[in-house]
Amino acid sequence: MAGRVKDEDIALVRDRSSIVDVISETVTLRSAGGGNLKGLCPFHDEKTPSFNVSPARNVYFCHGCGQGGDAIKFLMDAEHLSFIESVERLAGKAGIQLRYDTDAPGSTLPRPQTGQRQRLLAAHAAAVEFYRDQLGSPGARKAREFLAARGFGRDAAEKYGCGFAPDSWDALAKHLRMKGFTAEELTTAGLCKPARSGSLIDRFRRRLLWPIRDVSGDVIGFGARKLFDDDDGPKYLNTPETPIYKKSHVLYGLDHAKREIAKRGRAVIVEGYTDVMACHEAGEPTAVATCGTAFGVDHIQVLRRLLMDSDSFTGEIIYTFDGDAAGQKAALRAFEEDQRFVGRTFIAVSPDNMDPCDLRLAKGDLAVRDMIAGREPLVDFALRQTIGRFDLDTVEGRVEAMRRAAPLVAKIKDREKRPEYARKLAGDLGMDLEPVQRAVNNALRGEQPAPQRTPQAPADSPQRMVEREALKLALQEPVLAGPMFDALGPENYADPVLAAVREAIGDAGGASAATGGAVWIEKVRDSCADLGGQVLVSELAVEPLYVDGAVDPRYVQVTLARLQAAALTTRIRELKSKVQRLNPVAHKDQYLALAGELFSLEQQARALRDQAAGGL
Repeated sequence: MAGRVKDEDIALVRDRSSIVDVISETVTLRSAGGGNLKGLCPFHDEKTPSFNVSPARNVYFCHGCGQGGDAIKFLMDAEHLSFIESVERLAGKAGIQLRYDTDAPGSTLPRPQTGQRQRLLAAHAAAVEFYRDQLGSPGARKAREFLAARGFGRDAAEKYGCGFAPDSWDALAKHLRMKGFTAEELTTAGLCKPARSGSLIDRFRRRLLWPIRDVSGDVIGFGARKLFDDDDGPKYLNTPETPIYKKSHVLYGLDHAKREIAKRGRAVIVEGYTDVMACHEAGEPTAVATCGTAFGVDHIQVLRRLLMDSDSFTGEIIYTFDGDAAGQKAALRAFEEDQRFVGRTFIAVSPDNMDPCDLRLAKGDLAVRDMIAGREPLVDFALRQTIGRFDLDTVEGRVEAMRRAAPLVAKIKDREKRPEYARKLAGDLGMDLEPVQRAVNNALRGEQPAPQRTPQAPADSPQRMVEREALKLALQEPVLAGPMFDALGPENYADPVLAAVREAIGDAGGASAATGGAVWIEKVRDSCADLGGQVLVSELAVEPLYVDGAVDPRYVQVTLARLQAAALTTRIRELKSKVQRLNPVAHKDQYLALAGELFSLEQQARALRDQAAGGL
């Protein structure tokens, strides 16, 4: 909290601020008799004026909505300023130099020294005029071409106060010194800086400039864009931190957007100055952008005040990041801050991954409005981007995607939405709800899920027993196993070691070409590249078969039918997962093809189960 303005100075501001002059800037006032004035209330919609102003008492009151107060209160409500910002703005207009009590309880930061803020604001106002005049000079042709190439003509340049820093080391410094500003003031303002020689030089040179204003409309800094290839500076150069410019608190375009943000209950966050201009020109006047820094906590506090983002009223925050990797990373970072809003947060991404300025240039104003109208909840985007990094056609990919996405569901501030998003995540992954919900609950408790290993059937599981039995038949009874065994490849074996033995049998010529005995067993063992598999060949060659009496073709048929049925069951489970993840409307052809394949596999599985009904 900044230092508190002395009470006597606040009283002086109230006394010298004409309520009529302040309100008349935004409301047309007419005589209401008895010395009072009346107009349409700026705080609620009405057809008959009920907003009354009393010049004698220097106050206002609306009989329609109950809003009332003095000039300070009006600026707080109408301009969405804090109390101290309202006092400072009125003091500047009245020529009052405020004094700050930095020893007051709760004060942690000193305010600018007496009169300093007004001087720094005045220097910036003079700089805006200087740069704006320079934009029409011959040397600024590149700047005008830059704006024109992005769809902005002279009217737009004037509307947003665009200017040009000339090809001179000290043109601005000399201009402002002639207006009475000291070298110390210009350096403190961030407009100029000392050279090695000790002279004062301009901070910006040969660049297109945008004035950066605070919420009250005062210019507090500049953003400068490189235009020439031989300029070895950064692409964008901003005013440094000064007593009046704190980049973490500033949103470019907020002075233009604040009323529409409050009126529409939403704010659109874009990435650059031209994107703000493009959105406003395209009919989306709620767009703002950060100035040389990431969207952070202080920016959120500013918007919450404008949106009246509270438990009783919530607005919308819409991010418009590029669709590239950097934009996706920024969006995921925004989701981390998302929980600071009570309101709903969304993301709008152009189908062609263009920013708003490029989109407007390529497809017109309507395309920009459509992009924003097509926004999706930020949590949906974050989940999709997270699970999209994994191969959901594999068990390992689905499990790892679940582990990464579950904490995102756990962070959703509206606890009533978490079960629904857990269910949605399960559907997107093609998994049962129970393990997903368990992972979300673990994340809520701050627990880290244990690393997942590739699942294998237990040593005594029916599936593994069938796989071993099939291999024993091929090793011990290759004449009976023959073509039926060879027709089922290694993909039918879930255990990797057993699959290696099956592959070795194929490399040895297959059961169809074997007559059995020690030579056959040795040939298979020599063909096995897996050391564990080599040992297993010897083990399976002597392990008794699960059959009473002699082995017959019926037993071979039942065993191999069960082997194939187990493999089909695994394939069906994976296919169901993929079908569950598909949007049947957006991917109609693929959905129908997979559904048809799934139906066919389920029929085959039923037939194999019927065939294997004889049992082991």
